[in-house]
Amino acid sequence: MADRYLTNEDLEARFSALDAFLVAHQSLWRPAPFTERELSWERTHPKLSAWLRCRSLAEADAQHTTPHELNAPAPFGEWASQALQLAALGPLPSQQIHAVSNRLSVDVPGRKWTQIQAFAGHLAFQHAPSHWLDWCAGKGHLGRVLAGKESRLTALEHDPQLVADGQALSERHGLIEASHIQQDVLQADVLRHLGHDTTPVALHACGDLHTTLIQHACTANVPALAVAPCCYNRTNATVYVPFSQRGKASALQLDRKDLGLPMTETVTAGQRVRQQRDQSMARRLAFDLLQRRLRGVDAYLPTPSLDTCWLKQPLSAFCAHLAECKGIELPPQIDWQALETAGWERLAEVRNLELVRGLFRRPLEMWLLLDRALLLSEHGYRVNIGTFCPPDVTPRNVMLLAERDD
Repeated sequence: MADRYLTNEDLEARFSALDAFLVAHQSLWRPAPFTERELSWERTHPKLSAWLRCRSLAEADAQHTTPHELNAPAPFGEWASQALQLAALGPLPSQQIHAVSNRLSVDVPGRKWTQIQAFAGHLAFQHAPSHWLDWCAGKGHLGRVLAGKESRLTALEHDPQLVADGQALSERHGLIEASHIQQDVLQADVLRHLGHDTTPVALHACGDLHTTLIQHACTANVPALAVAPCCYNRTNATVYVPFSQRGKASALQLDRKDLGLPMTETVTAGQRVRQQRDQSMARRLAFDLLQRRLRGVDAYLPTPSLDTCWLKQPLSAFCAHLAECKGIELPPQIDWQALETAGWERLAEVRNLELVRGLFRRPLEMWLLLDRALLLSEHGYRVNIGTFCPPDVTPRNVMLLAERDD
């Protein structure tokens, strides 16, 4: 499959190929190494399992974003080749946008500003929108870039402080036709903001926030919309209900945990955040080893999340707190140094075993995107799916662009 953006003509065939691939390899991407000490596929592929388990944490992290490049024992290469081919996706056509004042970037973090510019630079609609609807707008930075002083802007945001700040910014920049409105977009009355003249845009609207937009857009027959989805697992539904007819016919059944797989790629976190994440995970894995031994039950025990201040405490205090939360009595003598070492060793195993799951991050994300795209296609939209920026700017770099034929 060519590395190009997808159009209406590609949606059905690509979805079917992805669907077959994901269904056939569920045993590889469903089990989570963090919670399961032995994965089902390890018994059928012992050489690959042993090879991965012998690698260091640094080696695993070096391949985290490019697992398909790992020279691992068979059949890893075959899985990687298939996944890479099925997830192949090129950039959407770019467009020249009106001159954007550098003043608009004030108070916008650098990476976010880069994402906004890239998103705006790929909204190649055949008919220029006259009324932009910034969905989950925050302070409306994206909407201001798109509207400029030529178009009307409505920015919907749930947080009243962000609404007030956004309105003040729009007025400061001279956008007289910008309205910032407090609105919970998950409420039915949001439909009053969607009409035949509005073009909704959503940059990284999470879960139900972007799926609600897509469904309402179909109902309201908006002329066009652009969505870059994020956090597919942030949904009230415990079981995924497909949106398109083709999705509903699939044998693939997903839960909220499965929907989190595309979000496990991290390329934008700073070094301090990564170090804290690693330490937290190593400690949780150390506690997992301990609780299995003390309870005599070889099964993962979910524990509450802890503030990062707990990472400044010794491992003994960290584990004692979790044990108290779960009603486990700790014995007086525990070799905490040995347990801490075991936790880090377990983290290295987990990260390396996760490289197999990593092959399926993008294919599953593509399956979810195509399910949304097929719904729009069923409602008379021409749909393009492609990237709008490199993955080092954001791993959620795929945009769904839809426009009505009429």
